[in-house]
Amino acid sequence: MIAARNLSLHYATAEGRVAILSDISCEIAGGEFVALMGANGSGKTSFARCLNGIIQPASGVVLVDGMDTRAPEHLLEIRRRVGMVFQHPDNQMVAPTVEREIAFGLENLGVARAEMHARVEEMLERFELQAYREHAPHQLSGGEKQRVALAAILAMQPRHIIFDEPTSLLDHPSRVRLFETIAQLRAAATPSQHSPSIVLITQFAEEALFAERLLVLHQGKLVMNGPPRELFIHVEAFRQIGLQPPLEFRVYHELRAKGHARLALEELLLDPILE
Repeated sequence: MIAARNLSLHYATAEGRVAILSDISCEIAGGEFVALMGANGSGKTSFARCLNGIIQPASGVVLVDGMDTRAPEHLLEIRRRVGMVFQHPDNQMVAPTVEREIAFGLENLGVARAEMHARVEEMLERFELQAYREHAPHQLSGGEKQRVALAAILAMQPRHIIFDEPTSLLDHPSRVRLFETIAQLRAAATPSQHSPSIVLITQFAEEALFAERLLVLHQGKLVMNGPPRELFIHVEAFRQIGLQPPLEFRVYHELRAKGHARLALEELLLDPILE
């Protein structure tokens, strides 16, 4: 489980301190799929980077499976357990080839060479990257880079995965493929091993519908926390903070306002990503 308790973050300017995050408290259970939304500048990426210790809170605490991200002796294990796929995969790629990129994190973790080789081969096959093993990651397409980044994270067998707006630069087929991968991760759970918990930062409300729970940030504060379909029904509340719920909820809102009181929302719900 990841737990944020009274998490606050700020930066200093000549005029004083500017708050980025203010008194955020929430929990993400093991195996849970949580979406995170907010307008530009709401603090989404800063919050996500607090969850794996990249950024330290000014006050409050973040616990990853009971380990405090402020404790230096825990940081290596925390970053092994919390994998992060950045919006721009180029920002996290350091190796000259795809094969070396997938192995890089394993080398840092001190994984035995035989085990490392097995994991790399598994990821190359799983993400259909065998033909690119000797290619430079930076020369691949956006969708291929995203697959390499995810393969490198999954090779480390994290308990939690954070996706920072992973589809913002992808075409539709690549977006579909990413959500199919997330579905496969969640379906791979066994009685002895849970699927990883997932935090999806997204600017697309339709994507948040796939999550079990939605967190909404506004000006650094957590203003909504609940099942997406229960939150999106409050169309005006989203509009007031610069966000738009999925089309079906907006249509439902307008039809209800015009007197169609007996209309069921389920009659309008679509599957806009995977169709």
